Amino acid sequence: MIVAIDGPAGAGKSSVATELAERLGFRYLDTGAMYRALTWLALRDAVALDDGAALAELARVRPVVFGLGREVSIDGVDVTAEIREPEIDAAVPVVASHPDVRAVMRGRQRQLGRRGNVVIEGRDIGVVVVPEAEVKVWLIADPAVRASRRQAERAGLEAEHLAEELRRRDERDAVNTHRAADAVEVDTTELDLHEVVDRIAVLVEAAR
Repeated sequence: MIVAIDGPAGAGKSSVATELAERLGFRYLDTGAMYRALTWLALRDAVALDDGAALAELARVRPVVFGLGREVSIDGVDVTAEIREPEIDAAVPVVASHPDVRAVMRGRQRQLGRRGNVVIEGRDIGVVVVPEAEVKVWLIADPAVRASRRQAERAGLEAEHLAEELRRRDERDAVNTHRAADAVEVDTTELDLHEVVDRIAVLVEAAR
């Protein structure tokens, strides 16, 4: 079974997907981490971020590898922590904007997603990556709450700065953030993590 979790940044996708996968005994696939890992590698190897063809080839020959937990590796290097640094935050939208890169990544995501039970989170998952997913969820949250969650993840950054960053990111990501017609919307604004996971677990059970 495939569970697809989509939605904007700060809606709770990563936390919810991780907790849900653990509860169900499913694998967890963070598609955003794949673009971040590629960005880290491109910066390390001085590959121009505006060269979509070169980045796509880099993604082909050095695919991202996921560990049993949330570990992310590329080119034999564990980059789990490094890909969450501000430098990657700033550069990854450029890398992810290239159609050639997205085509390679989507192929890899489909390959990984079709290996048994999995929870996949990111953008355009239920519409483009795995439209055959048995359960599709669209997470949303109030912008102020989303900014607050980002601030908890990015110690030292001001809430106003993060709110503006999220607004700009929503604008950049709009072209690749699509809600599937059959996705169930869950507003996480006033729900804690376990309440959100409870709701999605009910959907999964109904789809079995």
